[in-house]
Amino acid sequence: VNPTMETVPQVAAFVEEHLEKFQVPTKLSMKLLVAVDEIYSNIVRYSGAAEAQVRLVKEEDTLRLIFSDNGKPYNPLEAKEPDITASAEDRAIGGLGIFMVRKMMDNVEYMYKDGQNVLTLTMKV
Repeated sequence: VNPTMETVPQVAAFVEEHLEKFQVPTKLSMKLLVAVDEIYSNIVRYSGAAEAQVRLVKEEDTLRLIFSDNGKPYNPLEAKEPDITASAEDRAIGGLGIFMVRKMMDNVEYMYKDGQNVLTLTMKV
């Protein structure tokens, strides 16, 4: 897809449709949809990508949500974790979304390959 704010609902609907097809429990689906919103929105806002891809793969009891884009290389796993003990007023802006995604998923991996950022979120279902 063309990574624009207009495609955010389209990507969320695509993932939601497949979560239903895979009969993923509602609680887990909600976590995955939060992750989709966070990661895809970051691609749209910050990557400079002209093209992005979102795939959802089910393998036995595991779901893999794979984001790829041709934007500038960026490993969100290297971002400094936010100080969640600080008050909202004292906390630095940014980083909370990927922090939440990392806590919700069983595994998060990043690689830059062939001009593509590839972020894979894994969750047991």
